[in-house]
Amino acid sequence: MTTPITFRALTCDDLPTVKQIIDETEMFPSEMLDEMTAPFFDHTNSDNEDLWFVACSDQPVAIAYCAPERMTDGTWNLLLIAVSPKCQGLGVGKKFMVFLEQQIQNIPGRILLVETSGLPEFAITRNFYPQCGYTQVACIPDFYEAGDDKIVFLKKLT
Repeated sequence: MTTPITFRALTCDDLPTVKQIIDETEMFPSEMLDEMTAPFFDHTNSDNEDLWFVACSDQPVAIAYCAPERMTDGTWNLLLIAVSPKCQGLGVGKKFMVFLEQQIQNIPGRILLVETSGLPEFAITRNFYPQCGYTQVACIPDFYEAGDDKIVFLKKLT
């Protein structure tokens, strides 16, 4: 990839491209994205603090979604990060994580949590977060379904 990566807020025009990324990475059914992003695009809802960003080359190549953890002071959750398979292994994910951490620090946020599955097919994902400075802090057995643990990673941002 020779085009530099830039980061910006998600727009409605990005939805077809990021749905394709969601489909390619098999994160979840991409049809869910419309409902998930609706509060973010509803500019009449001043209570919405969710953050939706894209990483772009010529067009979006990655998407991320962060939300504050209710009833905490400065704790945020990274609920989605997906990088197009054609851009995986090129440092896009790590650069995106640094960008997200900076955005949350500016709010100000203190902690960023990330959760993922304990299934074998998520081993690469579980190895990614420690490379970005995250520490595994929890394993909740059978969280998603029987045999699928929830693995939680944490990074202090201050």
